[in-house]
Amino acid sequence: MKKVFKESRTIDRLIVNSPYVEPELHWQYNRDHRTFSLVEDRRPAGYVVATERAQSFDDPGVFVEIPLVNQLRPRIKAWREAEAPYAGVTGITKRLLEHWNNPEHWDQRRFFFCQLEAIETLLWLSEAPDAEKVGIDVPSDGGEFLRLCTKLATGGGKTLVMAMVIAWQVLNKITYPQDRRFSKNVLVVAPGLTVKSRLSVLLPSGPDNYYERFNIVPQSLMDKLRQGKVAVRNWHVLNWETDEKIKKKRSVDKRGPKSDEAYVREVLGDMANARNILVINDEAHHAWRVPAESKVKGVLKSDIEEATKWVGGLDRINRARGILACYDFSATPFAPSGKKASEEALFGWIVSDFGLNDAIESGLVKTPRVVVRDDALPDAKTFKSRLYHIYNDPEVKDDLNRKAEPQEPLPDLVSNGYYLLGYDWRETARSWQEAGNPAPPVMITVANRTETAARVNYAFGHNKIRILELCDPDKTLHIDSKVLDEAEAYEEPVVDSEALGAEEDGEDVPERKMTKKQQAELLRLQVDTVGQAGKPGGSIQNVISVGMLSEGWDAKTVTHIMGLRAFSSQLLCEQVVGRGLRRTSYEVNGKSGLFDAEYVNIFGVPFTFLPHESEEGVIPEPPKPKTQIEPVVDKQQFEISWPNVIRIEHVYRPQLSLDLAKVPVLELNAAETAKIAELAPVVDGRPDVSKVSEIDLDELAREFRLQKIVFETARDVYDQMQTDWKGRKEYLLAQLVKLVEEFIRSDKINIIPGLFYQDELKRRLMITLNMNKVVQHIWEAIRFENAVKIEPVFDRDHPIRSTGDMRTWYTSKPCEYTQKSHINFCVLDSTWEATEAFALDHHDKVTAWVKNDHLGFDILYVFNGVVRKYRPDFIVRLSTGEHLVLETKGKDSQQEKTKRKFLAEWVKAINTHGGFGKWTWAVSLDPGDIADALYNPQKYQQ
Repeated sequence: MKKVFKESRTIDRLIVNSPYVEPELHWQYNRDHRTFSLVEDRRPAGYVVATERAQSFDDPGVFVEIPLVNQLRPRIKAWREAEAPYAGVTGITKRLLEHWNNPEHWDQRRFFFCQLEAIETLLWLSEAPDAEKVGIDVPSDGGEFLRLCTKLATGGGKTLVMAMVIAWQVLNKITYPQDRRFSKNVLVVAPGLTVKSRLSVLLPSGPDNYYERFNIVPQSLMDKLRQGKVAVRNWHVLNWETDEKIKKKRSVDKRGPKSDEAYVREVLGDMANARNILVINDEAHHAWRVPAESKVKGVLKSDIEEATKWVGGLDRINRARGILACYDFSATPFAPSGKKASEEALFGWIVSDFGLNDAIESGLVKTPRVVVRDDALPDAKTFKSRLYHIYNDPEVKDDLNRKAEPQEPLPDLVSNGYYLLGYDWRETARSWQEAGNPAPPVMITVANRTETAARVNYAFGHNKIRILELCDPDKTLHIDSKVLDEAEAYEEPVVDSEALGAEEDGEDVPERKMTKKQQAELLRLQVDTVGQAGKPGGSIQNVISVGMLSEGWDAKTVTHIMGLRAFSSQLLCEQVVGRGLRRTSYEVNGKSGLFDAEYVNIFGVPFTFLPHESEEGVIPEPPKPKTQIEPVVDKQQFEISWPNVIRIEHVYRPQLSLDLAKVPVLELNAAETAKIAELAPVVDGRPDVSKVSEIDLDELAREFRLQKIVFETARDVYDQMQTDWKGRKEYLLAQLVKLVEEFIRSDKINIIPGLFYQDELKRRLMITLNMNKVVQHIWEAIRFENAVKIEPVFDRDHPIRSTGDMRTWYTSKPCEYTQKSHINFCVLDSTWEATEAFALDHHDKVTAWVKNDHLGFDILYVFNGVVRKYRPDFIVRLSTGEHLVLETKGKDSQQEKTKRKFLAEWVKAINTHGGFGKWTWAVSLDPGDIADALYNPQKYQQ
């Protein structure tokens, strides 16, 4: 039974779920009581449309379920959470799933729950045992190849899911070439040039590829991934002409249409000979199956043609080469039905859904806030503020629906709304400027038609709305949809660096003689780079558009939205508002475990269909800006680079030794090891406790006699060392057996509680059940004592990294300006760090320094049998030219000591290589150590 935690008239906080775990709560509106209830349950998959002929201001709409998703969710969850999770998957898939869920990577990247659920659903449909899929029937789109759709709200990170899909498919196909469930050839289709350019991160060999940037693929599998082929294409390259269209041509050229073979070779390029191709459609709501000659009421002929050519092009590829499957990604995957706007038809092949409501309640997007009351007379029918859905106001609707000239004044209510929203925008802009934000906040307007957008643009351009900061024409972007569509149709951008760079030189762009293509490209670049300081759209603060803003428009600086069009369904709200809901920060609040709210203030979009926070009687306060962390171009002299090492190879001396006096004690805790288990048969879904049976592992200890344990341990250590061993392999194994036996018979294994485990059988059992820890402990000891030569192995594609490679990120943590660092701020996690950052900035021994935060400088180490990543605190360039890796630790532990052993080995390997100058390291255990450590690092190498 669903539990209701609270019931209230308004929602005080929308973010009630962690972005990293399955949602456990959702808000529900009770129309009878006019209250919101916080329900202990996950929101079912579905969407809401307006109730037919509804006039009430609080119409809850009609909920339309997505039954297939609600049928799949519990099965995926059971598969994921089973005692033996992910049954049926290949070894490669299991390795990827473990990698994606590994907590060791969470400080570097942690996938949102919605991303993991999306990929797990596709994996389940492909690899789970058939017995688990009984009753699951994914409808066809009417074509001959399989389509599966992932519905993921804006801000949910679908590009990362696409990268996970590609990694899963390619790695499996390369590993298991005969398995026809997988493909190593992937065609990604984008809805326009902007999105196509951004999807270049899906190319495994690309400089900014997501597989390395977000650690999607273990480094050891990257070479294998690069054996696959990924092609990213604009949907326009799928263009083809029908026989009917060719017959209508008036030109002399009467050649027939291209054959499927010729067409495929042109479209696929380097993949022309590939078969069994995997297709990924981004923004797949453009790709619906309708004959080009048919008419759909209310839908533009161009949209019908686009959908037809997109899907028709894939049909031709399928006939010529075969399509393994087509994975569709969209936040709003519906096709127009040709009926009322409230009757859009969602794709029937949606298999996972994380909608905008879920994204809002998990904090993945900004929290929308609307004005619900003002001091003017409310709407006569609803008694709600007339600013709530401005377009539907009787004084506005007819006016905005006529073919008016640009100079004709806007209705008073619209102007009134702009004054209120604009004033709030100005207060936000001033606070951002005082905080040093390089880009201004952005207000966007989504109008119902071209004429309305032109009137809005005229009103601002001629100071008709006297918020003068918003009326600067050089900072206003009036999007000409036709021109933008032309630019988006190209496969590659039309680049003229002189013309398109004119804005940065302070020149008047319109006066330069640019071709229409260049003008279209400049508009596309401006739209694409809104909110990005130093780019063509970096200074834009007022965006005016018709209908929906183009796909790929993901400016994070949107703080205000004005809706001047009809909204009859949740999907329309999502399409318009979703463009302005991207967050600037993804830091979890340490106390709540949730994301802190970021806000966008909205007029004119009726959130009957979406939950929202509201404050009665006042305009909500502007969102607090985050600090932008990035390299500073003018501080290039402080750039620090380092070798990008993926592993260290060892050359061992022929005669191995092990000084037990120097080997640390290995502790094995019996409380952390399961030794006895009770099981009961399940009858009618319940365990029958009258028939409990027991598994006791004591017998295992009798089977694993000490000599067998020694040999098994030695064999596993041998597996770790044999690739680096230069001599005879059997000689290596013989030496290891001797050293392992000495270690296991020594007092270097401490089992807790000690008295109980003095029993030899129980001791052997504990060693057996913790074999991996024992192996790694011995191997580490032998490795450090016997390596006569160590050689670093560098990342082939990125052998050197530097502070200049840092990507811009945002934080709400305390920050301090830096003087000798290439990065603009040092983000402070403790007062100790603040002290040391200050010391580094002012010490005459330091010529440059950087805090190792978001830089990607990691040292691999092994502890308790697990390979982990160690991220030292600072990199310092000393006045001697030497580089110092500086670690600060208030408390010491065995794990910290292990980290330092691997750090010392890393430094030794780099110095031995000799190509990166002299490196050293030190650890500071007290804030007062810093000055001495800079002069004498060896003293602090504990």
